Amino acid sequence: MSNLVIKPKAINKENFKKFGDMITTDGIKPLEINDGYAKRYDGIANLDARKDNGDSIISIFSALKRSFPMKVDMMEKHPLGSQAFIPMKETTFLAFVAPEGDKPDLNKIEAFIIPNGIGVNYNAGIWHFPLIATEDMNFLVVDRKGEGDNLILHDLNKENITLEFQA
Repeated sequence: MSNLVIKPKAINKENFKKFGDMITTDGIKPLEINDGYAKRYDGIANLDARKDNGDSIISIFSALKRSFPMKVDMMEKHPLGSQAFIPMKETTFLAFVAPEGDKPDLNKIEAFIIPNGIGVNYNAGIWHFPLIATEDMNFLVVDRKGEGDNLILHDLNKENITLEFQA
């Protein structure tokens, strides 16, 4: 049995890239469109839904605020497609992740603080805890729908893993 206390760190493109994409316009040169009334930022996330003829879908997840410290009792992964979370208002939320593998590697778990104006896109196969909201709110979610088993759960109830966070 493990006894882990995980404290999230600030996210940046470099420290998150092994898990997926940080969804932000920072560092991306926009294209001016609509006669200068809008800017378009391309290539901010690598969506992947094509395995086994899957389709990309857009959903809204209504998330409830989590309480901290929080017991981490499971992790999940989606081996057939990426999964992007974009808050629908200014908020901070958390990502709790582990690299791709047969099961979550407890020695490689990381947690990230995602600040206002940022989203995340988990690569296919990345272990993660479900959405960790710091307030009740909606998230725009882009992920895969289609044939195949795209949800694998791993029970961590026998482990003693705690996520600590001060809002």
